[in-house]
Amino acid sequence: MPLSLASLALPLLRRIDPERAHHLALAGLRLGLGGSVPPPDDPALAVAALGLRFRSPIGLAAGFDKDAAAIGPLTRLGFGFIEVGTVTPRAQQGNPCPRLFRLQSDRAVINRMGFNNAGIAAMLPRLAARGDRAIPLGVNLGINKEGANPERDYPALLEAVAPFADYAVINVSSPNTPGLRDLQGEARLGAILGAIAAKLPTHPPLLVKIAPDLSDAALAGVVETCAAAGIAGLIVSNTTLARPASLRDPAAREAGGLSGAPLFRRATAILARAHLLARGRLVLIGVGGVFTGADALAKLQAGAALVQVYTGFAYEGPALVPRLNAGLAATLRGAGFAGVAAAIGTDAERIAGWE
Repeated sequence: MPLSLASLALPLLRRIDPERAHHLALAGLRLGLGGSVPPPDDPALAVAALGLRFRSPIGLAAGFDKDAAAIGPLTRLGFGFIEVGTVTPRAQQGNPCPRLFRLQSDRAVINRMGFNNAGIAAMLPRLAARGDRAIPLGVNLGINKEGANPERDYPALLEAVAPFADYAVINVSSPNTPGLRDLQGEARLGAILGAIAAKLPTHPPLLVKIAPDLSDAALAGVVETCAAAGIAGLIVSNTTLARPASLRDPAAREAGGLSGAPLFRRATAILARAHLLARGRLVLIGVGGVFTGADALAKLQAGAALVQVYTGFAYEGPALVPRLNAGLAATLRGAGFAGVAAAIGTDAERIAGWE
């Protein structure tokens, strides 16, 4: 199906329950209804990071394809990379429904999904069967709500996905698993990373996904802990528990993590602060509220080498991806940058002061 026709389904999907709409969108992708677009061929978009080559810095964040069920169709939409998961050691249903809410007037989403997924045993055959390796694939790793042992579980998950993942992510920042965000503390995070190093001396590039709600002191601790452990980078950031005063939609009262446009300034400020603290020791992936090429450029100028989207993709569908690629290329050139690398961190000092 041509990409433009796939986008026609979006108004219909927005009329039904968000979680059901999500399942239908994944089913449509698996049936080939998402279409395909030519890969970005603009040299300004090419990125070298994490020891990998990316044809575009625009990637899909974890959470959309939790079980790696649509890797092939997603690869053909024009992304520079995709990230699947979050996957946990055992299958779990997640939190009770309803647990996903659209804030349409705010271009935002609130979710309290709770790492619902089919577990690592179900994901591994799909990773092994991956055919199209045209773009890098990341796998996002989490722990179960019950019976978890992070120092055991994260190394075991990484060992399982290492043969198939181009990079992996330790998710210690979802607000919807009790106690998970406590793992961002220096001592606990250091213990997890130490357990990984002891079990897996070599592994794919490893990143840590952090919350936008960290204090400056906690952020500094995370950066130093990761740099000292030889971690490749950070994903900045997950959803926020904050509720900006600008929110208008009645669904803003729902519990869970907020994503989308209202998160943009906070997540980008934290990204810039992480860049300034890291001083080139970590590769940063910026995520949170990206809808336009100008949004993506702001992430780059804050210090990101790569940019992820999720809520924007949920709202606008596959048409968002080529529009972002074209918009970013034009915005880069309009700002006087020959390519992505030239833009990284160039406005970090100013953006770090955003609130």
